[in-house]
Amino acid sequence: MSKAEKVIPTDLRGTIDWLREQGDLIETDKEVDPDLEITGLQKIMDGGCPMLFNNVKGKPHARAVTNLFSDIKVIEKMFGWENSLDRVKKVGYALDHPIPPVEIPQDEAPCQEHVITDELDVNKWITAIRHTALESELTIGSGISCVIGDYFDGGSHIGYNRMNFRWGNVGTFQISPGSHMWQVMTEHYRDDEPIPLTMCFGVPPSCTFLAGAGFDYAMLPKGCDEVGIAGAVQGSAIKIVKCQTVDAWAIAESEYVLEGYLHPRDKRYETKES
Repeated sequence: MSKAEKVIPTDLRGTIDWLREQGDLIETDKEVDPDLEITGLQKIMDGGCPMLFNNVKGKPHARAVTNLFSDIKVIEKMFGWENSLDRVKKVGYALDHPIPPVEIPQDEAPCQEHVITDELDVNKWITAIRHTALESELTIGSGISCVIGDYFDGGSHIGYNRMNFRWGNVGTFQISPGSHMWQVMTEHYRDDEPIPLTMCFGVPPSCTFLAGAGFDYAMLPKGCDEVGIAGAVQGSAIKIVKCQTVDAWAIAESEYVLEGYLHPRDKRYETKES
């Protein structure tokens, strides 16, 4: 198989298996604390291989992966790009040639194999972390907001948004001014009903790639198909699924999905200190 061929699966678990086979994964069964230890190790390994923690303190149901996109050479190999120039050309092509996502039935969606509608304390299930001793509380920084359909002018949005869950099943949601989520929130700021959406965790790597693109909204207008662009990056359509509890969509091959609502006018401080 040539380097230019696509070589990895299109979900996170398959990607981790592929990284292990390639010798590009650091893995440990030793207990790691989400409070400072994960980010401390991540910082030490800046620019290094992805790291998989199989034993997360206080989270017997969870594993944690970090530095997945730390080494550009690993990223290029992950997507079958020959080099940085090839990467730029193919990502540029993907921006203009999205592959529309495909809907799959709920009973076939990996993210809905286990549905929880009680015990909705988010910090119990999702691994929140603390980056430095200066922070007073744990933060969830790995969630990817997903808005598909009418609320995004018929297109699809995926992007990172920092969250803090001080109130169990109610959390704060950091939205950068000008971003796609800011555009959605602003348009519907005075609506009587909140905005249904999902936060997806452990998504296909191409979705992580697009969600982390940062200021792509400067050239991708509201109504574009970011999930479709992620599909073009990986060379096949991203699978999506209708939610169980709200009128929204989720990335079907996610490890976790939070279904809920964005209340634009409900503004809160994300930490007790603030």
